[in-house]
Amino acid sequence: MTVLVAMAANALIAVAKTVVAVITGSASMVAEAAHSWADAGNEVFLLIAERRSSQPRDHSHPLGYGREAYVWSMFAAFGLFGAGSIVSIWHGIQSLTAEPGSEESYGWAYAVLALAFVLEGLSFLQARRQSETEARRVGLHPLRFIADTSNTTLRAVFAEDAAALVGLVIAAAGIGLHQLTGDARWDAAGSILVGLLLGVVAIFLISRNRDFLVGEAVSPSLRAKAVERLQAIPEIERITFLQLEFVGPNKVFLVAAVDLVGDATEAAVAERLNDISARIEDHVLIERAIITLSRPTDPVITA
Repeated sequence: MTVLVAMAANALIAVAKTVVAVITGSASMVAEAAHSWADAGNEVFLLIAERRSSQPRDHSHPLGYGREAYVWSMFAAFGLFGAGSIVSIWHGIQSLTAEPGSEESYGWAYAVLALAFVLEGLSFLQARRQSETEARRVGLHPLRFIADTSNTTLRAVFAEDAAALVGLVIAAAGIGLHQLTGDARWDAAGSILVGLLLGVVAIFLISRNRDFLVGEAVSPSLRAKAVERLQAIPEIERITFLQLEFVGPNKVFLVAAVDLVGDATEAAVAERLNDISARIEDHVLIERAIITLSRPTDPVITA
């Protein structure tokens, strides 16, 4: 729902900004139009990411399709960089060296920027509420949660909406200073600053998606909770190895080596290990769990 709201808002805003950019010739409005079109296109990638990553695992993908979310979110981040950042910076630089045009009334520009701020603000508030709820559940500050979360679509919507609100303020300031001073370079500077802002956000999103694509381990706190849960299983005497890796948004692949209580036969041990794995996979965060036996000389881990 968060992605759908953002996509609808960005599509409406992009049309309005484009019309006003053509009417006024404002470099800042061109940058904002490019930003909104990039965001609207990116939401399509994020919708694909959500749907494809939610497919259940099968024989060809034993760890599920969760990493699809990072692939499509990476496309969205590159789109933001190319269609938003580069276009805005390039147009701003061109406007710096262009001949001054005739003065235009920027009333429509301010009206569209104000409308965009309201719509982007509503979308941002929804993303912020969701991030705050999930951050409280894991005991993190919302901004730290957005940086660390494996939920790439939530991070993208939050970051893009936050950048959109800051970009709108920059664009309004550039247009306002152009009007006050009569110097069109302020408007061009607004376009360049918006482009730089989008570039920073895009690089951040690209970096985080890359981290999860190559395999990112869970946080120490989540690992400690996993150890605690495993130790609470009556059949497990000790844990000597534990690997927890994200394989999708809020989906973890768990591999553990344990020593079982008692001295059962090989067949009974295999059955108990399969039973423990199945019970672990019942947890909403676990995509797949593999439990093996420890060697007698392996050291015990506690976290």
